[in-house]
Amino acid sequence: MTKEELINKLAGIEWEDFEVKEAKGELPKAIWDTVSSFSNTNGGWIILGVKQIGASFEITGVGNPEKLEQDFLNTLSSNKFNVPVITKQEIFQFEAKTILAFFISANSKKPVYFNSPSNTFIRRGSADQRATKEEIDSMFRDQSFGTKTSEIAPGTSDSSLNKTSVERYRDYMARFNPGASYNRFSESEFLDKLRITENGCCTYGGLLMLGKRDVIERFFPDFRIDLLEIPGTSYNDAKSRYTFRLEEQENLWEYYFECFARLRQKVDVKFVLTSEGFGQELSNGLEAIREALVNMLMHTDYFSPGHPRIRIFTDHIEFFNPGGLPKPYEELKTKDISLPRNPIIAKLFRMVKLAENAGFGFDKIESNWIEYNHTKPEYQVVFDSIVLKMNMEESVEKTSEKTSEKTSEKTSEKILRLAKMNPQITIDELAANIGRTTRSVEMQIQKLKESGKIERIGPDNGGFWKVNPE
Repeated sequence: MTKEELINKLAGIEWEDFEVKEAKGELPKAIWDTVSSFSNTNGGWIILGVKQIGASFEITGVGNPEKLEQDFLNTLSSNKFNVPVITKQEIFQFEAKTILAFFISANSKKPVYFNSPSNTFIRRGSADQRATKEEIDSMFRDQSFGTKTSEIAPGTSDSSLNKTSVERYRDYMARFNPGASYNRFSESEFLDKLRITENGCCTYGGLLMLGKRDVIERFFPDFRIDLLEIPGTSYNDAKSRYTFRLEEQENLWEYYFECFARLRQKVDVKFVLTSEGFGQELSNGLEAIREALVNMLMHTDYFSPGHPRIRIFTDHIEFFNPGGLPKPYEELKTKDISLPRNPIIAKLFRMVKLAENAGFGFDKIESNWIEYNHTKPEYQVVFDSIVLKMNMEESVEKTSEKTSEKTSEKTSEKILRLAKMNPQITIDELAANIGRTTRSVEMQIQKLKESGKIERIGPDNGGFWKVNPE
C-alpha cells in the first residue's frame, strides 16, 4: 500500500480488506479478532493510528510506534496463534503523526485462531464475526482442498455404482471423446484407471458421480442439487415460491443432464448440421450456462451442510456453490490455476469434453455470456461459498432490433390467441408456434399475468390458461 492508496481508503469507509484502530499507546484487544478474520478470509490491511468518527476518519497517530510494531509482530510469531501468520508492514508519516499499516495475508492453513478454536473469526463486510462450528469445520476441510473426495468410501464396491449411469457415461465418452484411451478398457479397468474405484472400493468422487443414490446417502444423507424456477425477479415479487423444482436424481451425472435440460430452455440456440450430418447446437449463451453448471458440480463442497442450488428467476439465473476458493478470486481469474476441489469429478467431466483442463472456468463463462447478450456475469464470493449471477435480460444494444414495443405486442397477442384456442398449451408449444425462445415466452406471460390478461389455473402439468376479457 502506498501513501496515496491509504489516503484514498481513508476518504471512503471501512471495507472487508481494511480496518482502522486508534491505538494511541498500546495494541487494541480487538486487533487479534481482525488478524484472525483477515487470515481466514481474503486478507486485508490493519491501520493503527486512525480513529473512526461515524463514516469519516481522523488521523491521530500512534505513540511509540517502534514498541507497538514489535509487540504486534512478536505476538504473531509467538504461540498465541495456532499457525504462523504472514504479514508485511508499512510506516507512514502525516506531518508529526505516525501511522502503522500491517497487511495480513489469507492463510492456507485455516482456521487461524488465537488461544482456542472458539476465537476463530471471519470477515463479513467491515465487521469481524465469530465463526460458527459449521464454518470452522468447512475451513478444516479446506486444509485438504482437492483431496477429500479422492479418499475411499469405506464399505463400498463397484456394485455401489449405478450400472445405467456407468453405461451412459461410457457411451458419452465414446461419442464425444473417441480418441480417449479409456474407451478400450474393460469396465473394471475403466473404473480403476479413472479412480472411480480404488482397491475394490469407490472413491467419494466416483460414488458421487456415478453411484447409486441409496449408497451415496450413507455418506451424504441429504444429497441433492436444487433447481428452482421462480416466477419473478426475486422471491419478494414472486407470486409463488416456485413453479418448477427438479426431482431427486440418482447421482451427479444424472443431475447434470436434468439441470442442463432445464437451463438450455433459457437461452437462444442455433442448430446446424456438421459435415458428418450430425445436429450441432451453437450458442455462446449455451456454452456459458454449461460451463457454469459443470463448474458448480466440480467445485462444490459436498461435505458441507449447504447444497448446490440453481435459481432461475424471470430475469436472471443464480448458481450457488457451497465451498470456498483455494486462492482469492482475483488471482484465480487472472491465472490458469487448476486446483479443483474434487479432482476426480473434474477429470470425469473433462474426459467427456464437458470441462476444460485449465483454471476455474471464470474467463470462459464471462467471455461467452458477454458475447451472448452483452452483460457481464456477477460473482459474490465469501470464504465458504460462491454465487454466480447471470442476467438474462439482453443489453439495450442487442435487443434494440428485435424487442421493440411493436414486436413485444405481437408476441403477447399471439400468446393470448393460442391460449384461447388451446388452454392446455405448454410453454414449449407456445414458443414453437410463435418462433421465440421459451425464455422470451415466459417473460411475456409474466407481463400478461401482471396486467391481469391471463391466469394459470392449476399446476404446470394438468393445469390450463384462462384468458380474461379486455
